[in-house]
Amino acid sequence: MLKQFFALVRGRSYEAAETVVDRNALVILRQQIRDCADAIAAARRAVAIAIAQNEQEVSQFKKLVVRIDDLEKRTIAAIEQGQNELAREAAETIAMLEAERDASSEAQKSFSTEIERLKRIIRVSEMRLRELQRGQRIVAAVDSTQRLRESAPGSSLSALKDAEETLLRLRTRQKQIDATAAAMAEMEQSGDPAAVSEKLAAAGCGAPLRSSADAVLERLTKTMTKST
Repeated sequence: MLKQFFALVRGRSYEAAETVVDRNALVILRQQIRDCADAIAAARRAVAIAIAQNEQEVSQFKKLVVRIDDLEKRTIAAIEQGQNELAREAAETIAMLEAERDASSEAQKSFSTEIERLKRIIRVSEMRLRELQRGQRIVAAVDSTQRLRESAPGSSLSALKDAEETLLRLRTRQKQIDATAAAMAEMEQSGDPAAVSEKLAAAGCGAPLRSSADAVLERLTKTMTKST
């Protein structure tokens, strides 16, 4: 029984931790991406330092080559002059410098190989980081919409429906006001003799109450004919 109790406690603790991780997964992802970016930046700095060291090694190698060449020429001159002891001392120095030159050459090869390897790793890491950042932006957008649904299910659709109903009521009210105004105007005109006369004249019953453009042109034409 005691073992089962401990197993229950561990199980509850594990599930609680899983729940916390799930609820804060986006925060954890953002921090992990920041850690990756920092690691890549540190790797870039390491590569830059390696490149600088390799350039120093190349410069040192060139200096050694020049010194060895100069000493060889001077040693040959010493041999030709019969200064054997001085020539041996110079030969020992040349041998030491040649060993240093060879070690520098090997170091350059190691630096070059390691630099290229690190550059490849950084390129791949940067591609993976950009993919992570794109994925993080997508899941952040999805998370925002999901949280909106969870916090207020259907609230957005409900608001749209309410707005549509309000607009419909406004339009219906405006139509009612226009219809009432038209009815009032009709009622006012129905009891007005002048309005009845205008309706009859407009329908062609009797002489028109107002001059039309044709009537004005006809009258002016007759006036011009009489004057001539």
